[in-house]
Amino acid sequence: MVIDHGRVNIVDPGLIESLLVHLPTVLDDPAVRCVVVRGKERIFVGGANLTVMRRLDPDTYRAMRRWVDVQRLIELAPKPVVAALNGHALGGGAELALACDLRILHARATFGFPETDLGIFPGAGGSQRLPRLIGPHRAKRLIMDATRLTAVEALAEGLVDLVAGDDFDEVVAREAQRLAARPTATIGLVKAVIDRGWGLPIDEAMAVEEEHVMLNLELADAAEGIQAFLDKREARFEGC
Repeated sequence: MVIDHGRVNIVDPGLIESLLVHLPTVLDDPAVRCVVVRGKERIFVGGANLTVMRRLDPDTYRAMRRWVDVQRLIELAPKPVVAALNGHALGGGAELALACDLRILHARATFGFPETDLGIFPGAGGSQRLPRLIGPHRAKRLIMDATRLTAVEALAEGLVDLVAGDDFDEVVAREAQRLAARPTATIGLVKAVIDRGWGLPIDEAMAVEEEHVMLNLELADAAEGIQAFLDKREARFEGC
C-alpha cells in the first residue's frame, strides 16, 4: 500500500480519513497474506500538519487524534504488516511505523520524535508504543532530546529491524514474500495473544494464551504444519 498525500505525505485529517476508509479493504482481504506500507518516491510519512495543529483547540486535537485509529487498524490486522520506511520517519511517521510488525529503514533516512522542539510531545501513540518497545528510560531520553537517529543508530536502538541501501526495494520484497509464505493466520494469533497478554498478571495472561491456542488448533495451517513435519516435507501454508 503506497501512501500518496500531497507533497510530503503530511499527517492531516484528510490523510487520516482516507486511510481509515481504504486500509480495512487491504487488511481484511484474504488474498493478501502480508501488507507493505510505504510512502511515495523517497518519502514515507511526514509529521503532523502544523498549520492545522497550531489551532490547539479540542476539535482539532480530536480530528488529529484519529491517527491513533489508523495505527490500531494496522496493529490489530490478522496478518503481518511491514513498514517500508523509504524516507524519514519522524513524528507521525514514526508513530505509524511503530504500529507495524516489521520495520525496514532506508540507509539515508532518519527516525525519531522531534515534537519537543515545538513544545509538544508525540501524543498520537508515540509516547506509549516507544517505551513498550525500548523501555521507559530510553524512550524519555529520545523524546525529551527530540533525537533524530540515523538508520544505523535506529537499528542499534531496536527501533527498526533492518536497514537497506540501494537494494531497499529488493529487501522489502524479500521480507514480505518470506512472511507471506508463513502461516499468516497463526501469525495473526501470535500478534493478538502477545498484545492482549502483555502487562496482565500471569494467570490472566495464561488464560489469554489458552484461548488463542484453542483458536490456533482450528486452523488448517496447524494441521498442515504438523503433518508436513511428520511427512518430512515442506509445509504448504494457506494462511487459514
